Amino acid sequence: MIRYLQAAHYPFIMPAIRRGRKPGHPEGASGTWAFTTRRGSEWAEYTLEEKGGRRATVDLGICVTRPLPRRSEGKKRREQVWLYACWGLGDRRVAWVRETYRQRFGIESSYRQLKQGLIRTSTRSPLLRLLFVGLALVLRNMYVWLHWEVLAQQRRGYRLVDLDQLPLPAMLRWLAVWAEELLGLDLELQAQRPFPQQV
Repeated sequence: MIRYLQAAHYPFIMPAIRRGRKPGHPEGASGTWAFTTRRGSEWAEYTLEEKGGRRATVDLGICVTRPLPRRSEGKKRREQVWLYACWGLGDRRVAWVRETYRQRFGIESSYRQLKQGLIRTSTRSPLLRLLFVGLALVLRNMYVWLHWEVLAQQRRGYRLVDLDQLPLPAMLRWLAVWAEELLGLDLELQAQRPFPQQV
């Protein structure tokens, strides 16, 4: 994927997977784990290699954040280290990379909710499967828009969003009923013989 994005000249930011020996290993950290031992935010160059031997070189953004200690906590909180594989961004600060990535589409929750709206199919057509994924993404984004623009309560300086007002499964059932009525789908069956009476 990285080689494709670089060949297509698409700038990107993606989290770097931590691989290699961890910092607590007797021989020391290696791979991307070695960058987590840095004491400050900085840029580095890193070459990733897959099993087939192909390589891709990226700019590795090492962002070290030191959260302020809370008064209610008795022990000091540890600093956090974030690793980002980047390419084509130009002269950017590592802090900008972290803040920009935080504005990304909510991948984890969205992917889980995307599967709730994904059409079940046994077709092997990649185009048809891609169409179904696209429809599921539209439903997911419509769900977010509905809560933000219609159902959210206005407050001074912000909006109060209550997802319990309309859970995603309820919205999907609502749309399914609406589609059945729009298409005139009749689920009633004409019985050829009367239903047997229970004794």
